[in-house]
Amino acid sequence: MTQNSTAKQDSTSSLDKLAVTTLRMLAIDAVEKANSGHPGLPLGAAPMAYTLWTRIMRHNPSNAKWMDRDRFILSAGHGSSMLYALLHLTGYDLSLDEMKQFRQFGSKTPGHPEYGHTPGVEATTGPLGQGFAMGVGMAMAERHLAQNFNRQEYLPIVNHFTYALVSDGDLMEGVAAEAASLAGHLCLGKLIYLYDDNKITIEGHTDLTFSEGVATRFESYQWQVLHVEDGEDLDAIEAAIRQGQLEDERPTLIIIRTHIGYGSPKADSSGAHGSPIKGDAMTETREFYQWPEERFHIPQKVLDHCRKVVEKGQELQEEWEARLHAFSSHYPNETATFIAQMDGELPKDWSEDLDSFDFGEKPIATRSASGKSLNALADKIPALIGGSADLAPSNNTWMNDKGERNIHFGIREHAMAAVCNGMALHAGVIPFCGTFLVFSDYMRGAMRLSALMGTHVTYVLTHDSVAVGEDGPTHQPVEHLATMRALPNFITIRPADAQETAAAWSLAISMKKPVGLILSRQNLSVLDPGVRKQVANGAYVLVDCVGEADILLLASGSEVQLVMDAAIELTDQGHKVRVISMPSWELFEQQTKEYQNAVIPPSVRKRLGVEAGSSLGWHRWIGDQGDLITLDSFGLSAPGDKAMETLGFSIENVVAKAKALLGQV
Repeated sequence: MTQNSTAKQDSTSSLDKLAVTTLRMLAIDAVEKANSGHPGLPLGAAPMAYTLWTRIMRHNPSNAKWMDRDRFILSAGHGSSMLYALLHLTGYDLSLDEMKQFRQFGSKTPGHPEYGHTPGVEATTGPLGQGFAMGVGMAMAERHLAQNFNRQEYLPIVNHFTYALVSDGDLMEGVAAEAASLAGHLCLGKLIYLYDDNKITIEGHTDLTFSEGVATRFESYQWQVLHVEDGEDLDAIEAAIRQGQLEDERPTLIIIRTHIGYGSPKADSSGAHGSPIKGDAMTETREFYQWPEERFHIPQKVLDHCRKVVEKGQELQEEWEARLHAFSSHYPNETATFIAQMDGELPKDWSEDLDSFDFGEKPIATRSASGKSLNALADKIPALIGGSADLAPSNNTWMNDKGERNIHFGIREHAMAAVCNGMALHAGVIPFCGTFLVFSDYMRGAMRLSALMGTHVTYVLTHDSVAVGEDGPTHQPVEHLATMRALPNFITIRPADAQETAAAWSLAISMKKPVGLILSRQNLSVLDPGVRKQVANGAYVLVDCVGEADILLLASGSEVQLVMDAAIELTDQGHKVRVISMPSWELFEQQTKEYQNAVIPPSVRKRLGVEAGSSLGWHRWIGDQGDLITLDSFGLSAPGDKAMETLGFSIENVVAKAKALLGQV
């Protein structure tokens, strides 16, 4: 009996080793065939990835979107060939032919993991540190949903871990430091990261740039830090992960000593990072692993072994579904709400309070109107969750009486945006975050990933122009609108008043994609409620004249009121003027050419665009006979009204520019 037991253990160990080698070679064969990619990480980190995916993780390859699956992020996205090899071996919908098309046009195996493109890929990673922070967001979403839906007397319906494989590069990036600090503060015990400690970056050994004590740093962040000295020791890796699972109060970082390019002549060198292993080096690598020359070779017993994950995953999901059924018999309404939230469904009456909200007649800043709109939505949409980078009183991002749905992100703009991406990717919540527009620079990387992935994140960006005033040029945005408008698949909305702001929030919720709300600090007159239905068009005629206009005045945000006032003077002087509010260029671009021409008639060549920001992009709308009052220099320290007037944003200057276009001085 003892001999049989020992024989079984040896057989399992031998099969595990063979499976790890298969994972390694499948990954580097894909890189070699593509003649492009990163073989070093798969060769070094395959044991930890294999251990996690086959021994630990609760996932179902037959249903990559099972609600209570463990989440895994390859934050070191350059090692994507290993992730694709894992997906194929464990039975996800990713064929061997797709592995052979690694990094090729139209394949499901792009150079870095892309969310929504490959089954089983939880996040688009590549920019280092972003995956680390998105994992924190996923863990936050899990915690929030568990607290709201689980009941002590029943088995939990939300109960999963978030794992990530992170690299030296991830830990060097500042966004990871911010996210790690937040995760420790929030006691995210179901967050477990495997650190591929291979001590090599592109330029050489990490000693060149990275001499800090990583363990000490993370312990100071209130993380549990564990060590595995041998990255080839599957049992030690498994034991560390299971120890991490037992920690309720602290996230866990497992520092696993690995060797980049393990088994190849390039091992432990920067040369193993981003260049295919070819020729004699590949021959030596295959000899090291005693692997046949046949490319993409998968031993049948390895495939059979790894595919057991499919059956196990189906059993895990069935077990969860039984728990959900038992829960629903006692809490039918809560269960229906949970499933709807996880599916991204909105309550039928979600916009009712916002649609009927009356802002009154007194001027109100759009940041304040945004806060009122947010609270009208919060009462109807329990999935809405978010906060600000320590600016909630200024951003008006606080939801009254909503407890844990309000997040204090701290002064961590980089991580805040990435965390919101993670929450959105997790599903079950609709995240928003806020800061001053000028500080959106800190969030640029995460906002770009929002656009790439199409995550449902709303960015509340206030203090939108030089009208901020006394804080001066450091706090006065200039180029930010232009850079956001340049971002594909991202909707930027700069409302002119409270009514447009309410409509902007409604669009941000209903479009289910990343939206930036650009909001004023200063009070603005409230327009007729009828303008709300126009905002979805992106631009519309706000004030018109009889017959064809002599001149068009185009503006967004606070400058809409400015051109309306200027239009009155021009009309009194006998000119025919059309005022066009342009809250969103992106939405206007989506309209038919007929609608665009109806708003901005090609026959009217005299056009004046007015916006307290960069001129970049405006020439498309004003044409070759138009002019601009914009801002292509930094602002100045002065009260807001004085700053605006000094920089040309006054009724007198708008009238003068318009008359010059009309041939009058």
